[in-house]
Amino acid sequence: MTALHPSSEQFQLEAVLAALGHPIRASIVRALSSGEERFCGAIVPDVPKSTLTHHWRVLRESGVIRQRPSGRKLYLTLRRDDLDARFPGLLDLLLSDETFGRTAWHVASTG
Repeated sequence: MTALHPSSEQFQLEAVLAALGHPIRASIVRALSSGEERFCGAIVPDVPKSTLTHHWRVLRESGVIRQRPSGRKLYLTLRRDDLDARFPGLLDLLLSDETFGRTAWHVASTG
């Protein structure tokens, strides 16, 4: 484990489910599900920075995302391979549900 990212062996199902259970974090995971690295400010732009900092921490500490700093920017990727290895089928199940990550909050904030 690094100071920021747990190894996949350290993932706890309860922590992963808790991280994925919040509407904002679910929308972040859906946005990252393509596998592409994304700039954190472009994922959910209508959420206050202080709120996003909390959500990034929860997702990172549970093992759901990896953060990579580059200058003053922070880039995020979904740890799909690690999550699939530790909890096979979990992300596929969640992402196959059309409502996962597309809550009333998400629809309202994106128009």
